[in-house]
Amino acid sequence: MKIIEETKHWISSFVVKLNLCPFASYPLQNDQIRYVVYDGEDLAALVDLLDQELTLLQSSDPTAIETTLIIHPKVLNDFYDYIDFLDLANQRIFVLELEGELQIASFHPDYQFGGTDKDDVTNYTNRSPYPMLHLLREESIELALEHYEAPHEIPENNIAMMNKLGRAEILKMLGIKTNTSDTNK
Repeated sequence: MKIIEETKHWISSFVVKLNLCPFASYPLQNDQIRYVVYDGEDLAALVDLLDQELTLLQSSDPTAIETTLIIHPKVLNDFYDYIDFLDLANQRIFVLELEGELQIASFHPDYQFGGTDKDDVTNYTNRSPYPMLHLLREESIELALEHYEAPHEIPENNIAMMNKLGRAEILKMLGIKTNTSDTNK
């Protein structure tokens, strides 16, 4: 499926290659990422799917499914709608009594951190080919971070990496074609 292949390519050629997430490589290499594409446009159905996937991930053997990406290309394309939905998505963890076990990381094609301009290169650390919800096991994150020398420096290192690469190189890596006047922002 094209959506999954593009997502896998983004993870391997951008996230892992740049080490933006120091614990992404292992589940990718070991085929432990579950990719779920929600092709609908109904938010209630997306919430139902989220509940199903949270429950499945929690009950699955981590050696089979370490993490899950719910990719939803036809719904929540507006970044601000997506951010509003994240509050509801995170509430589902509490409703399902999974706090302390699972968490959700957010990725969107138009991701914009608070206090940044839309075109700020640092936003690319969370920009993905499609809107998606990344379901993570907290225990796995903690174990991975034990082997990372300075986990508190990950966000600063990512910001430095994006600034060092610059917009033109980032867009080139992502295969995004732009006008040459756009690449200097």
